[in-house]
Amino acid sequence: MKIAIGYKIISGPWGGGNRFAISLSKYLESMGHEVSFDLRGKPDIILLTDPRSRLSNVSFGAGAIIRHLLFKNPDAIVIHRINEADERKNTNFMNKALIKANYCADYTVFVGSWLTQLKTWKNSLHTPFRTILNGADQTIFNPEGFVPWNGDGVIRLVTHHWGGNWMKGFDVYSKLDKMLEQPEWKDKVDFTYIGNLPKGFKFKNAKYIYPLDGKELADELKRHHAYITASINEPGGNHQNEAGACGLPLLYRNSGCLPEYCHNSGLMFDTDSFEESLIRFINDYDNIIISLPKWQHTSKKTCEQYLQLFEELLSQRETVKDNRNLLRDPWVFIKNQISFISRNG
Repeated sequence: MKIAIGYKIISGPWGGGNRFAISLSKYLESMGHEVSFDLRGKPDIILLTDPRSRLSNVSFGAGAIIRHLLFKNPDAIVIHRINEADERKNTNFMNKALIKANYCADYTVFVGSWLTQLKTWKNSLHTPFRTILNGADQTIFNPEGFVPWNGDGVIRLVTHHWGGNWMKGFDVYSKLDKMLEQPEWKDKVDFTYIGNLPKGFKFKNAKYIYPLDGKELADELKRHHAYITASINEPGGNHQNEAGACGLPLLYRNSGCLPEYCHNSGLMFDTDSFEESLIRFINDYDNIIISLPKWQHTSKKTCEQYLQLFEELLSQRETVKDNRNLLRDPWVFIKNQISFISRNG
């Protein structure tokens, strides 16, 4: 099987999409399949990862896929992976771009079940779909070397995000930063933030570390006792997977994909009860640690599910092709030939 992935892998820390492309390509190659990151030749499967074809980490978009299907390789099957939404960063262009790009798809994969419930897709999704959750690479992110908090001294909390958007949870992170000025918290909690920050934002009391990747990131996560994620409307982030796979209990926000990914792996909090939830989390830490299940969201599981989907669709290739009509809407067809990029991307 030949698979073309619409992504340019970048060395070093570059977010969950980069880690997904690395894990999937390595897994497929280990299973004897051929992987490319362009549309040369005649791939059996084309995986669209982002509608913004001019971004530095995107190798092809919907327009190029449509031309490829019409003029070179009508036998290819196109899968569109949805891992974004306007709700994630409070933008007003991404959902439209996703709908436009989805025009070329034969099948759609969402990275979180909550995305399928957005009004965006109620009348816009015309392909079969399923949810495949993201996962962490357990050869890198695993509990080896992690030491839980013994109840003495401060409890060390950590989080990490590649994206520096405020909606990554900085309303809560900044609140926690201010709490650390108070005597009742100063000697009870330490907080470390790893990653990029919103423009002009600085922590006063938290420890800040520039973005890390791979083993260096895993080692730093495991120097802490627990993980906090306050991300708002996270589509299907990988940050909580990496922490959970390292054995850290999670204090996670009731928003976006987090309840689905973090269920039974810590304590969920609502925005208006964060401080009370943190107290409860600290007080119940021993019980939470004891009851933690083995982390289920691994890259191996994710990759296995993608390969299973590829094989299923290839076994139905003629039916998939018969259901395709790339000229069904001339206006959307034309719009997809106009490259899309947002300065907010």
